[in-house]
Amino acid sequence: MSKLRVQNFCISLDGYGAGAGQSREEPLGTGGERLHEWFFPTRMWHEMTGQEGGTTGLDNQYLTEGHTGIGATIMGRNMFGPVRGPWSSDPSWSGWWGPNPPYHHDVFVLTHEPRESMEMEGGTVFHFVTDGIESALERAVKAAAGQDVLVAGGASTIKQYLRAGLVDIVHLPVVPILLGRGERLLDEPFPGYECTSFVSTDAVTHYRLDRVRS
Repeated sequence: MSKLRVQNFCISLDGYGAGAGQSREEPLGTGGERLHEWFFPTRMWHEMTGQEGGTTGLDNQYLTEGHTGIGATIMGRNMFGPVRGPWSSDPSWSGWWGPNPPYHHDVFVLTHEPRESMEMEGGTVFHFVTDGIESALERAVKAAAGQDVLVAGGASTIKQYLRAGLVDIVHLPVVPILLGRGERLLDEPFPGYECTSFVSTDAVTHYRLDRVRS
């Protein structure tokens, strides 16, 4: 059975998954790009970006696990891009990732504005879901064909699935920086989850939360 996973969603020590002032120029807001610096040295990141080498320690292991066994992805509109209101305000926008996004499977974007599905290079197809998180999950599970489904972000989208108790596994790399403002993930309790492991490297602490099944 497919599991719903949050993997490699980086947050600051004060719980923010992005800084303030997100824009086309600064997708993660002021200072938010520092949340991802821990994985730049890893071998997995080098492979994803067409480089050789890279580290093979725990950070690489967690980054690799986050890309293994995923058959479909769900994300919020804010993660897909900065366009607000009708898509006609910027009809050329097709995501942050260029013509060949890194997903290589079906991606379901939560939005209030209808849009036709968008097929990209490398097998990624963006579908725009207007009828809620349960519908997006149902479609993603079907598309995943037995593999797991990733909730990629942003924080608002992850919180919706956590509130509903639908996420099975949550992996949060906590980066030792303070952002102070922005999009916060940990600003409310999420009953029904427990921390099952945590481990620190020189760059980050990896926390895993699992849904408690009665």
